[in-house]
Amino acid sequence: MKSEVLHQVYDALFRHYGPRHWWPADSQFEVMVGAVLTQNTSWTNVERSLARLREIVPLNPGAILALQADVLAEVLRPVGYFNVKAARLRSLCRWLLDQGGLQKLAASETLSLRNALLAVHGVGPETADDILLYAFGRSVFVIDAYTRRLFGRLGLACKDAPYEVLRAEIEQALPQDSRLYNEYHALIVEHAKTTCRTKPLCAGCILKEGCLSAREFLLGGIQVKRVSRGQTGP
Repeated sequence: MKSEVLHQVYDALFRHYGPRHWWPADSQFEVMVGAVLTQNTSWTNVERSLARLREIVPLNPGAILALQADVLAEVLRPVGYFNVKAARLRSLCRWLLDQGGLQKLAASETLSLRNALLAVHGVGPETADDILLYAFGRSVFVIDAYTRRLFGRLGLACKDAPYEVLRAEIEQALPQDSRLYNEYHALIVEHAKTTCRTKPLCAGCILKEGCLSAREFLLGGIQVKRVSRGQTGP
């Protein structure tokens, strides 16, 4: 994966959308809760569940664990799979308390912290990396469905590449900068939601001239010039 192309894509997205100020949360712990709840659901549903949760308890691990399991599950109903997510959230809260809290965890080396997160029930690579990047400010690039979709359509990566392979390729091509990773991932999410959808809106896409997939998606015989990977941009 070429560093120059990744930077060109980032620059085009940033010029178009501006800073995203992502992840929207009031605390590190809220980021972690959101990372668990957002699995297979929209952020709107996460916000609804967070609001319901704040109505009955302070947003901290001890208060959440003090709730009965069925009560917590009912509060989380808007996110779907609420029984599963309630169990996962309880596991995360218990782990946080067992580890001595966020301040102690913040002193951990990134790989060690990542491995520890992956050992928590219900925390997979994407959730772990969400937490590392957005809660702890670590330089890890989050690979989600939006990342795979955009980079796959641009011809920058195989959309079916293993998670760790794709993450390593991106991290090797970009500077180790958590602020860059934060903004880049947020821009990808914004572009995937507004333009590079499952059924993409290629005609108005700022990246269409460098997209290897735009031609087949455009309607009405509109022709898109196929450019080299080194020419990606608006």
